[in-house]
Amino acid sequence: MGKLAVRSLRHRIGGFTATFLALLIGATLVMACGGLMETGIRDNVPPQRLAGAGLLVTGDRTHEVKTSKKHKKTTTLPERVEIPAELADKAGAVPGVRTAVGERTFDAAVLGGGEPAKAEAHGWESAALTPYALTAGSAPAQGEVVLDAGLAGRAGVGVGDRVRIAAHGGSAAYRVSGVGTARDVPRATVFFSTADAVRLSGRPDTVADIAVTLAPGADAGTVRKGVAEALAGQPVTLLTGDDRGSVEHPEVLQGGEDLVALAGAVGGLVVLVAVFVVAGTVSLTAQQRSRELALLRAIGTTPRQLRRMLLGETLMVMVLAAAAAWPAGPVVGRWLYDTLVDSGMIAETVEFSQGWIPALPAYGALLLTAVVGGLLGSARAVKAKPVEALGDAAVPKDRLHPVRVVAGLLFLAGTVALTLVTSLVLRGPVAASTAGPTVMCCAIALALLGPWFAKAATLLLHWPVRLLAGTPGKLAAVNCRVRAAKTAAIATPVMLASALATGMLYLQTTTAAATDKVFSEDLRADAVITSATGGVDPALLDRVRALPGVTAAGAYVTSTGYTGDNGDPEKGLPLRGVSADAVTQTLATEASAGSLRELRGAAVALPESVAHRIHRGVGDGMRLWLGDGSVADVRVVALFKSRPGYDTVLTSAELLAPHTTAGLPTQILVRAASGTDLSAVAGPGMKISGRDEVTAAHARDNRTQASVNYLVVGMLVAYTVLSVVNTTAVSVGNRRKEFALQRLVGATRGQVLRMMTVEGLLVAGVGLLLGTAAAATTLVPFGVAASCAVSGPVWIYAAVVCGGFGVTLISTLLPTLSALRSRPVEAAG
Repeated sequence: MGKLAVRSLRHRIGGFTATFLALLIGATLVMACGGLMETGIRDNVPPQRLAGAGLLVTGDRTHEVKTSKKHKKTTTLPERVEIPAELADKAGAVPGVRTAVGERTFDAAVLGGGEPAKAEAHGWESAALTPYALTAGSAPAQGEVVLDAGLAGRAGVGVGDRVRIAAHGGSAAYRVSGVGTARDVPRATVFFSTADAVRLSGRPDTVADIAVTLAPGADAGTVRKGVAEALAGQPVTLLTGDDRGSVEHPEVLQGGEDLVALAGAVGGLVVLVAVFVVAGTVSLTAQQRSRELALLRAIGTTPRQLRRMLLGETLMVMVLAAAAAWPAGPVVGRWLYDTLVDSGMIAETVEFSQGWIPALPAYGALLLTAVVGGLLGSARAVKAKPVEALGDAAVPKDRLHPVRVVAGLLFLAGTVALTLVTSLVLRGPVAASTAGPTVMCCAIALALLGPWFAKAATLLLHWPVRLLAGTPGKLAAVNCRVRAAKTAAIATPVMLASALATGMLYLQTTTAAATDKVFSEDLRADAVITSATGGVDPALLDRVRALPGVTAAGAYVTSTGYTGDNGDPEKGLPLRGVSADAVTQTLATEASAGSLRELRGAAVALPESVAHRIHRGVGDGMRLWLGDGSVADVRVVALFKSRPGYDTVLTSAELLAPHTTAGLPTQILVRAASGTDLSAVAGPGMKISGRDEVTAAHARDNRTQASVNYLVVGMLVAYTVLSVVNTTAVSVGNRRKEFALQRLVGATRGQVLRMMTVEGLLVAGVGLLLGTAAAATTLVPFGVAASCAVSGPVWIYAAVVCGGFGVTLISTLLPTLSALRSRPVEAAG
């Protein structure tokens, strides 16, 4: 059977090319996803500014979340964890340590003409760690700064000039004492004197990290062990090598987890889609050779031998696809990495990693796809009885294997179950976690039971097609009904593409619209004051309140916390710090029990759903873990109703703000009469935005985050579109004799083309109808769970429909034109 398989490959290049392309693209995408997963797991961020430090001591950002009574999961705290400043002296006393610098890190912005130039600020003692070399001037004294060369150039200042710099919620003018440069540090940096850095950091007793440099000849392992012993009992983490980069770029810790999850989900979807794509092409190739396979069965070939031959052909094609995917995978992986960096999901400092390890799951998935797809595609050919084989070749029957029927029914049952869970159990955006897989589950069920659903959809469209297209429509409808299996083979990839595109894209747009609606309805403030450095001075609040026309003004800050109770969300509960005397006027939150005006100091207000889950009521005490790992014993002062799925715990701004990375409120929400001028109190570096501007910016941020999902959907749709082209071209190419016989009995080329045009439209219509039904199993339940209608631009669905019809028509008519070029007598022979 091996020799027959090799000869089949040599003489049937066209049919096997479709299988090769399906396997190649599937393996390439899985390998690319493997590269992204390796990048997320390694999370290598080579140090830049801290490259001169052999060892970094930083706060421990891990936190254990109770997901149930028996299970815990470790997550990453969202805020920077500061450490006591006196630990630097302990680390510096360890033998082998040359210096131990306690670093203060905070955001700053150089103000001047145009947009503020954002920078990262430190004390001058940190400059030696890179090292920064002074190209002009001297080290800063109190009231002076050193700017890096790029920042000085953008600000248009030099040594001796005065420049206004915003930091820690305010701004002041400083004298430029020097300009420094350093290699491989792209982030703009400004250095203050030690005294100014302590004051502007807002945390005189803590530091962001301790940078340890080693004495000449000191052993790094011994020094690390000594520092660990000296700081034993302190919640710190010691970092060396590329792990040091996470201190400079703390956002990479959470980004790595998200990247691993994304790569795993996309890789799994690609494998599922690839199985059906390969099964469709193998099935059509087997149907193309139905007479040949029937003769083999009739002369005594056993089903096992036939299966070995067909599977051997697929595996030979798989080997070629594997060889081609080896260089293609890293190229596509790098492109995906660059795209995700541009979207903001991955920090550009994360080093892309793709070694030989991602090839193992990729080739495993390739083997699985080839074997499962080959077995599914050849099942019908090898199961035919010897006596019936030739008859089946002449008049194909639409029988489905019992295993396929059972699997299809199970996936249908799974679709129903996911639909019920989405619509009846979950609420809000979390419902997308089950709504997303629903469309894939339904699409798999429709693909497995394709001939049944294709025949039902064809019967539904039969009379409209006949009435609108006349005789060509009648012939096309009859062809689709008689060839239900082939119709299903072509309609299945159309169904997959339309279901994924419609379901996933509208799921994303609906989620974004629901989130935007909640944000807009919850914001009652007429204006929002923000700072170029991310933190607003709380003293500004009193000046804003004193302005004529201002009804209410309150501080606002967001973070994430944990209650420590069973069932805490893995990524924590959203926290909002507010001012008690302005919360009801600047936010649409009304207390159902207690009073929000009691939100002062160590107090919280809980959504009723959260209070019910953790068994707390007004007046009860509870423990709250804040975003930097600090523990606060708080009292519940109010309960309020929240929109399902959008639970947020309210705290006082004075409690929450010090435990964020900025250490300050991020906004001031203002309720004021029309025409009130807030610019009188908003100093340099402050920005005043109207309500409409704030909601529009929130919507833009949502769309930017959604671009990653659009990329994933685009990849899967492009893959299934290739399958449409493959299966349609192979199916039409099998009908040369049929076209020749039609022409011999009097049909013209134009009539054959019109028939195939109508048939292509009908097949595409069947696929689009089934795809729309599959998408509805996701969108309708999610709309119920999110308490909103399906939202999104109409052009998305119009593009899906036009694309489905267009691709199917092109891939139908081009092979038809090729088949009609030969003379009818020759083609019939």
